[in-house]
Amino acid sequence: MPKLNKKSSVSKKRHVPYAKGFTPPTNRIQLAAIGNDQNLAEFSPGSDDDGFFSPVPQPSDIDDWLAQYCEEGQTYRQFYRECPWLSSRKWVYTKQKFNSKGNTILEKYPEGKIYLLPLGKFDSDHCVDFNHLQEFSQIYLGIDVVSMPGIKLDITNNVVSWIEDSLPDESSRGQRTSSRIKKQTLNARFNSKPKQYQIRVDEVLLKLKRKIPDDALCMIGLTMSDLYGDETDLFVAGMAAGKHRVAIFSFSRYDPTLTFDIGDWYGIKQDLNGIHGEERKRIILQRSCKLLVHEIGHLLGIDHCIYYDCCMNGSGHLREDFSQPIHLCPVDLHKLQTLVGFDIRERYQKLLVFYEKHEMCDEAEWVRKRLQYLDTSKGSL
Repeated sequence: MPKLNKKSSVSKKRHVPYAKGFTPPTNRIQLAAIGNDQNLAEFSPGSDDDGFFSPVPQPSDIDDWLAQYCEEGQTYRQFYRECPWLSSRKWVYTKQKFNSKGNTILEKYPEGKIYLLPLGKFDSDHCVDFNHLQEFSQIYLGIDVVSMPGIKLDITNNVVSWIEDSLPDESSRGQRTSSRIKKQTLNARFNSKPKQYQIRVDEVLLKLKRKIPDDALCMIGLTMSDLYGDETDLFVAGMAAGKHRVAIFSFSRYDPTLTFDIGDWYGIKQDLNGIHGEERKRIILQRSCKLLVHEIGHLLGIDHCIYYDCCMNGSGHLREDFSQPIHLCPVDLHKLQTLVGFDIRERYQKLLVFYEKHEMCDEAEWVRKRLQYLDTSKGSL
């Protein structure tokens, strides 16, 4: 998750060292991490000539993820052994029906859903369509994804207010009742000259914890407002409370028409002349979809991937985030398939339809080639 502070700088070196203690995995370690004991084509990385899964790139900037962090990685077997969603014991904070004998998350939590909650407006030209986010994440993850009624944000006189309708209590049925409006002030910072604001992320996360539905596997708040954590932050992409299964993330900086100052959080400029409107929407959608499934992956127990260039790689800054692929490598696809139990070919076919519909050409071509590879391979599921 990108997070920058004012002290960060940009390196002009072509390559920079890995973080102290990190060693890139060898091919043998990569294959062992997949855990493909049955030699199934779905979990095979293919040959180098196939070009499906490249190694994680060496850092080229001192702020790159693996230049800053010595990650240990999580193999398939580690995930299978440690994932709380696969445990025979119910997750401590969940309130829904639980079947200890189930093999997948859908069998163990048959009522379980993933909830998306919009915080603020998602209806302007620079916003991603919330229905597209719901559709994509459901296809990608293989779990029912539901959009919740949104929370309104009012920004007036350097004050950000959280506004929600309070529905009548069911116990008052048959009596004259009316919904009430709840309005609460959020911690935020403003800069009047460029008219920019940011919302303090931890307070929003605390409010979201109180709204998670009883049948939720997890709930993710999404916003187009910029977020920050500490006063030294330029921004944060979001924050998660893993044990409580709640997170909040911002798409504010995913608009390709924006450029950002490396010293001041409010240093944001826009150039609408360099990109066509439909291309702008496509890029915002691609970036937003990738962030969403990456972060839900964490809430489902999947750690950062160090084995291949993958959607579950970490990122140290926006440029690195934008360069990473949207697909899962064999290690993390094996984890997700074991967790959910979906048919991998069917998932790829549905993703292909989504990518083609939204003109995500690179992603569509990758999936198309992967399906062709599976069709010509033996030992498939």
